[in-house]
Amino acid sequence: MNPKIDELNWKILKQLHNNARESFANIGRAVGLTAPAVAERVKKMEDLGIIKGYKVSVSHALTGHQLKAIITLRAFMGKLKPFLAVVLTLDEVINCYRITGNENIVMEVVLKDQFHLEKFIDQLIQYGETRTHIVLSQVISNAPMHKIK
Repeated sequence: MNPKIDELNWKILKQLHNNARESFANIGRAVGLTAPAVAERVKKMEDLGIIKGYKVSVSHALTGHQLKAIITLRAFMGKLKPFLAVVLTLDEVINCYRITGNENIVMEVVLKDQFHLEKFIDQLIQYGETRTHIVLSQVISNAPMHKIK
């Protein structure tokens, strides 16, 4: 176990995960500390890089992106590095992972509709063979991390 993440820090992390905008006073009440003690612990976890930032959760459906897909890419010989440069410019990609196995890349993408998906895949096929999986629903989303026992 990481000595910097004791039981209280795990409780604080869980509170922040549930609502990153929660006041230190409310977090303190939930975990049994004063607001200044919570603030000090949060600052220390930020300084250590345990807390890397705070993010907004956006409803893609309400922004006009009705389709979510998981796309894997098996890069053609010599095309992986060029793809890694271009994927950074693709607005549709919300998550991208370089993986082991037959495929090199897994991307989570959001798109307006199936026509947008078709155009997006047309951009990718110069880099490799793709497989597309349409997301029907999300079973778990951004689950909080727990201490490994």
